[in-house]
Parts: sequence; C-alpha cells; structure tokens
Amino acid sequence: MASPRSRAILLALALAGAAWSTAAAQPVVATEPPGGSRLVEVPVALDSIHRFHVTSLGRVIEDGPSYAPRECNRVATWTDANFGGGSFNAQAGFAQGETFAATYTVPAGSWPIKINLAEMIFATSNATISTTTRWSIMFWQGNPATGSLVFSESADDVVLPYIRMGPGTNGVNVQFSIDPGDPEQLIIQDNGSRQFSIGWRIDQHQQQTANPCITAPPSCCNAFPVTDVSGLARPAENWLFGLNCGPLGCPPNGGWVSFGQLSPLCRPTGDIVTRVTWSSLDCQPGTGACCFPDGSCRVVLEADCAQQGGTYRGEGTSCATADCPAPSGACCLSNGNCLTLSPANCTVVGGSYLGNGVVCTANNTCPLGACCLPSGACAGSVSEVACTAQGGTFRGVGSTCTGANCPQPPGACCVGSGCLSLTRAECGLIPGASWAGAFTTCADIDENGVPDLCDVAPPCPADYNQDGGVDGADIESFFIDWSAGDTQADVNQDGGVDGGDIEYFFVRWQAGGC
Repeated sequence: MASPRSRAILLALALAGAAWSTAAAQPVVATEPPGGSRLVEVPVALDSIHRFHVTSLGRVIEDGPSYAPRECNRVATWTDANFGGGSFNAQAGFAQGETFAATYTVPAGSWPIKINLAEMIFATSNATISTTTRWSIMFWQGNPATGSLVFSESADDVVLPYIRMGPGTNGVNVQFSIDPGDPEQLIIQDNGSRQFSIGWRIDQHQQQTANPCITAPPSCCNAFPVTDVSGLARPAENWLFGLNCGPLGCPPNGGWVSFGQLSPLCRPTGDIVTRVTWSSLDCQPGTGACCFPDGSCRVVLEADCAQQGGTYRGEGTSCATADCPAPSGACCLSNGNCLTLSPANCTVVGGSYLGNGVVCTANNTCPLGACCLPSGACAGSVSEVACTAQGGTFRGVGSTCTGANCPQPPGACCVGSGCLSLTRAECGLIPGASWAGAFTTCADIDENGVPDLCDVAPPCPADYNQDGGVDGADIESFFIDWSAGDTQADVNQDGGVDGGDIEYFFVRWQAGGC
C-alpha cells in the first residue's frame, strides 16, 4: 500500500562524478533472442560515486556522507559489489514495467523490523542522450511471489525525483530512507516466513521500444538496474517480475520468478546490487564486546569501538566470549636479536617490548634509531634497549640524529655571586657568566650565602687547565677553547673571545704565573 504523499521521506541520489570506462563489450540495440530479451548485459566500471540528497521539503543537501542509519542497524544484501564504485553488469534487457527484487531472512527474535535505508544502483553505458527514468520501490512480508506487499512508493518528480543522468556512461545509487522524524515509519511484521523483500521497478524508460518482448530497450538511451560481476551466489533469493511475452518469454507468461527458475539463456549472471539497512523495532542503542589493539576488551557502542581502533564483535556480545587476540610486536633482546612476541612473553625472555605491531628488522635484529644521551649528545643507529641502558631517550625506529634536537643538560651558571641552572648555551649568552658543567647545581652547602661552585677565587689564566702547573698543556687547552669560541677562553673578561685573550694569556704564561 502506498504511503501518503505528505510523509517526510528522504531520498538520496548518489550521482556518478566521474566517467565510467567500458573495457569489455560495447552497448548495442539488442534484438530479442528466442528465449526472451532478459540477458543483455553490458559490463561497466565505476570509478567513484558522489552523493546528492533531496528531501521531500525541497531541501538540497550538497555532496557528502549518505543518510546515517540509526543504532542497531543490520545490513541485508547478497551482493559483494562496492557501492562506492567498481565493476557491474547493466541489465540492458530490462523493460519498463519490470521489477528486480531480493529476499532476506531475519532472526526470529528480531521481529518486527524497521527499514532504515534502501539502496540500488542503476547505470547507463555510452548513452548518446540525457536519460530520465521513472522508478518505484516496494517492500513485502515474505517473498514477492507469495508474500504481502506492505509498502510502495513511486517517483513523481515532486516528492521523489526521477533518476536523471547525462550522456555517456554513468551511474546512480538510489538511496531511499524514511525520515526519522516521520511518525509513520516503515515497519514490517513477520508473516511466519521470517523473510522480507525489497523490489525496484522501472516505471518508464527514456525510450522504450514498441514491443520489448521482441526488441530490448536501446542502451543508447536508457538506464538499467545492475548486477555484480562475481557470479550468481543466491539464485533463490534474487527475483524478477517479467512482462508477459507469452510461453516463450522470459519468464514464460511473465510474472514473478526467482533467478534460479529462469532459463540459463536469459538468467542474469550475478546478484542484484541492492542492500537494505534494518533495525529491530524495540532495539536499544547497540553495545557489544570491542577488542582493542592492546588485546583488552570492553563492552561499548559500535561507533565508539570503531573510533578507538577496535574490532566490534557484534550486538549483545560479551568480553567473556569475544576471544580478543593477544597483541604482539617486536621484542628486542640485550644481544641485539629480535623476536615477535606478546608483551607477556617478551617479559619472560627479558626483552624490551617495542609496541603493538612494531616489526623486527631483517635477520631478526632489533629496529634501530637515534638516541638522545643524558649529556645532550646524539647516538645514531642504536637499539632502544642499548639507548635505555645508557639512560638515553630513544627517538623512534628509523630516526636519525639529523634534526633530533636532543635536549641539552642544565648546570650551574655563575653570574657574579649568583647562580642559575641553565644549559651551557644559555649561560654563554650572559656577559661575565661562567658555566660549571652539566648537571652541576647551585647548592650552598657551606651556607655562606654564595653557591659553592661560584664561591671560588678567580682562576689563574696561566694555569689554564688548573692542574697546578704552567706548561704546554695549558697552551693546548687554551687554544682548544679559544678556537671553539668557548667563553672560558675569555681570560681578559672583556666579553669576547678574540686576539686580546691570546695576548693576555701568553703574557701571564711566559711570566710563569697569574
């Protein structure tokens, strides 16, 4: 029975945004073979599908995600085709007034059901003109041959738009939904068969032949429903309502037949590319066991499971039966060898677990990377185990010291009688400041008000290395620091490392003292 035109019905038309390529047979105006005009298949390939949503109130929603199904949704389909694009067979023998249908079985405890979304792909192949196709959608309790029709709606281009495609090879995914705010939802009761069916009818082609029983509709000028290319998997659940073309027609004398009942000469070679998303009428927001990448399990909403990278085990499942696989990854041993183990087994062998999904490198060796050492230096091509053993920070598998930006250690920076904890580079920016070394502190152990490392007599410039003697070693130490621009080579304390420091140093060195 048809629903009132005032129903709030959402129709989504997924329009092909890119041309399809026809790598195999080219479309022709087919002449009816003796067994009927059914089997005229045109191979087509769809690169992508864009969507165009139209509501019954005239609101147009630009290309974007399809209408979102509600919680507890279950997808019923026999096709393995990709509704986002791929290869199909356009059924170019399909005449106006004929219907494709598919029957699905629902578990006994799930009835009654509510239809959330229905989809069907139609296609043209090398059409020479723009095509307009009038269509209808139907639902039955049971199968379409013996069941009861519970819903039908026909496109009128007012509430439901016609299917329109331009010249060339194009496709459209018709997506039909009942608006969630509509009080008259599409609800199907179990008639004892535990089955429901969906049907798609072409009410009017762009150009129908005078007698489709003799001549198939021309593929130059019409759109057709499609089947998949992987073979007919469910001959008893795919249906055709054919025109009455007499006892030699396909099917004989017309009417409803399953694909399995059709003559092989006119039987489609694949399953109908349609699918239905349905929910139990009394369903609650669905929760079930979710296996997370770390091997843990929690009962969550399906959407939350997917968002966190988990694997959903299904509605109503529990973690007790989820059988979540234990995670595994590279386990690096102290000798540089590597095994793929679970975290627990890696602990047993005394290894270092590098993370879920991390793989060992060639010849079962530990993955290498850069290591920032406590001194601020960087060691390249070391394992995480070796890096950690030196107190370093591993920068990641495959990382290098180039751009590692290892943090520099702080130390006591003496500024007069004061002290700050700074890196060597930071201390060097302060005029007259002296850096006491990495990890030194500003402690005042003798409690005289001056940090101990800063409470020292000025060093003797001549005894540059402070070993108690004035000799050649002082010259070597001085020039190493002076060449590097080290602030400690600023022996004349004028704020710069330059020629004045060389003169100041040698005058005192030659004198044999400060």
